Amino acid sequence: MPKPPSMSCNPSLRSLLLALVLGSPAAAELATPQPIIELRPKASDETFSTEFVFENRGSKPVKVLEIQSTCSCLSASLDKAVYQPGEKGKGKADFSLSSFSGRFEKTLHMRTDDPAQPEWVVTFAIEVPELITIKPKTQEWSIDGPAEAKVTKVTINGDEPITITSLSSTREAMQYTLKEVVPGREYEVTMKPRSTAEVMLGAIKIQTNSSIRRYRSQMAFFSVLRGVQSP
Repeated sequence: MPKPPSMSCNPSLRSLLLALVLGSPAAAELATPQPIIELRPKASDETFSTEFVFENRGSKPVKVLEIQSTCSCLSASLDKAVYQPGEKGKGKADFSLSSFSGRFEKTLHMRTDDPAQPEWVVTFAIEVPELITIKPKTQEWSIDGPAEAKVTKVTINGDEPITITSLSSTREAMQYTLKEVVPGREYEVTMKPRSTAEVMLGAIKIQTNSSIRRYRSQMAFFSVLRGVQSP
């Protein structure tokens, strides 16, 4: 009776087959339930704190050696340093919202003792309600182009009306006027450079009577630059 054919393999293939049979080396994997943690503080919040949970999904313990933040507005702490396989942990993140509004992302970078995951990144997406929107945020003119008037619209989005109390410019060469379209709700700021002969960068400072401190002073920017295309 003929013998069945035999199978031979080279050393590298043999090693791969052994790895598949025996399993890959133990590794840690710290992870949150969602890749991005969504947060929605109130418009009035100047600071905001949240707790987040995570898990070691790997097969060996992992130790968090250091926590680093990409922004001075964010600090964090964990409930302990070492997490066993399958163990859940808890962290706390503290945000200083300062002048932030709209949607933005901030990250924490955790340095660990595991070569397979030397850095674990936790991402937060924070959405702060915009009580005041300014569109466009920047008005632009071209060097030696027409020194025409341009209108920026300021809209109040919150439940309570907000009044613009005063305007000022960081550059004397930029003229401006304020028009109240709907009291406490809609305004128009008209800007007109005295000349477009020179480069100019600046802002119109918008002061309001908002009860929320970070909305009491807003900025509408302007520039006179070379190569700006007319809308």
